[in-house]
Amino acid sequence: MCDTHDNTPYKGLEHKGHDNEHKKWSRRSFLQALGIAGSGSMMLGSNMLSASAPSPLTSAIAGAETENILILIRLSGGNDGLSTVIPIEQYDAYANARPNIFIPESKILRLTDEFGVPSYMKSLEPLWGEGQFKAVHGVGYEGQSLSHFTGSDIFANTDLTTTGFGGINTGWMGRHFENCFPEYLINPPEAPAAIQIGQFGSLVFEGEETNYAFVTNNVDQLEQIADTGEQYSLTEDFGDCMYGDQLEFLRGVSNTTLEYAGKIHEASKRGQNQVEYQENGFARQLKLLARLIKGNLGTKVYMISMGGFDTHGNQPLAHERLMTNLSVAINNFYEDLAFTEQDDKVLSMTFSEFGRRIYENGSNGTDHGKAAPTLFFGSALNGSAFVGEHPTLDNPDGRGNLEYTTDFRDLYGTVLAEWLCVDPNTVNQHLNPNNIPGYNYTPINLGFQCHSETVFPDIVINDGEPTPPTPVEPTEPTPALARNIEHKPYYPTSSTPHIYIDMPFTAHVDIQLYNILGQNIGTVYNAITTEGPVEINIRERMSKYLATGKYIYRIEVQNQKMSKSIMVA
Repeated sequence: MCDTHDNTPYKGLEHKGHDNEHKKWSRRSFLQALGIAGSGSMMLGSNMLSASAPSPLTSAIAGAETENILILIRLSGGNDGLSTVIPIEQYDAYANARPNIFIPESKILRLTDEFGVPSYMKSLEPLWGEGQFKAVHGVGYEGQSLSHFTGSDIFANTDLTTTGFGGINTGWMGRHFENCFPEYLINPPEAPAAIQIGQFGSLVFEGEETNYAFVTNNVDQLEQIADTGEQYSLTEDFGDCMYGDQLEFLRGVSNTTLEYAGKIHEASKRGQNQVEYQENGFARQLKLLARLIKGNLGTKVYMISMGGFDTHGNQPLAHERLMTNLSVAINNFYEDLAFTEQDDKVLSMTFSEFGRRIYENGSNGTDHGKAAPTLFFGSALNGSAFVGEHPTLDNPDGRGNLEYTTDFRDLYGTVLAEWLCVDPNTVNQHLNPNNIPGYNYTPINLGFQCHSETVFPDIVINDGEPTPPTPVEPTEPTPALARNIEHKPYYPTSSTPHIYIDMPFTAHVDIQLYNILGQNIGTVYNAITTEGPVEINIRERMSKYLATGKYIYRIEVQNQKMSKSIMVA
């Protein structure tokens, strides 16, 4: 377990293990946040790779894709749900638990008779009035981790078996893109599949073979790329630096390998901000995203971050500043998109590694807790509402935590199936990577619907009578018989690379080998293959000598292509 807190319900900054955990977090972040060139998709997405024509499969997928865009907003540190959505019907219990940090009734913006938000979030009031704001109560999971590290991993990889510094190394969005682009290593999409600002060691976009996001460590880097088409300036004077020439060379190499930098730059020039944003890091992220979306970049998923939510001490001032900035920026963002009538195609949702405890600690703050609300924004919500059952404050667990009432995976599943129009059967595979018996995602009525056959179970809604979702014809899935083929690198000995394939039917199979620059090395296998397993020795099948290193093989079956990397020793 990575639970670093003791069993005392009320504990301040001195609680055991907290500082040590942050040290581990920082080391991990450092190792994974080495800069934009550290993203696997960027190095594989070189100029040479991008020069090849899109495959029939990727073209078909691109043509069938929804126009909808998703923005994931990470509230890093563990957002306090009771300072975000205030349960008016449980106000006495709330105020008694927080005698020094509760929000007075006079400073609550009542959105319904049952729930309100702090008045410093008043910039969201217009969105509420226009039917563009929903809050889902009690989001969490069974046995929720109170560790920053483990909690962040679970919200990224949906692996509820994680019990410490472990768990699977792919994310829910990474698995989604892996399914969309099985030939990604050979023919990446024309625009970045995803853009992520701020790494924080997140697994969200990690797949088996690569990270599917264009990642920058901060908004400064992405602004540099948007303004110039380059990650680094090549005109900087390194003075008398001994390695100035080498640094300039490396920067040039980095810039030329970033195939998407030019596309981001072009979209940024096409898109124009028509609203004035505040000058803070979060507002700058949304301001830039608005330009890229209005410039029709083509990216479907973005992830941005706001830090500072680990409010063990002096929470009232810190949380007011954070949520004020969030509220103002979100309102400005959707006003900006409305100028080009693109606001109905953009859905935003918050997430955080955990909530905070009901009771304040001795430092005018709150410690790591469990359930917390998830906020959704966008006109596609078709009505504002508080969705689900708010956890009771009268019967917390032994440590003063709110128990979850909404499984976070159900929100992810609803967004995948009903917003991004992913086949519901595929959604279950993305959300339950360990095939844990008994879990099937339950769709939640958030106001949008892609599959007309989806039935939303009855759920508590406190609102102003939201408009029910308009059923639409289900999207025809891309033919995917070939995706039932299991394939993986296999090494009988350290120096003998094989490709293992399990064929569910008889078909013609063609396997080509590429180097990491995208150059075709030759044919590994080309034959009618019967149903069942087959192992293919790469060295025996290749007519030329293969140098030691990393290669990419591409399997083509029924005009569909899949690829993975393989090491040749």
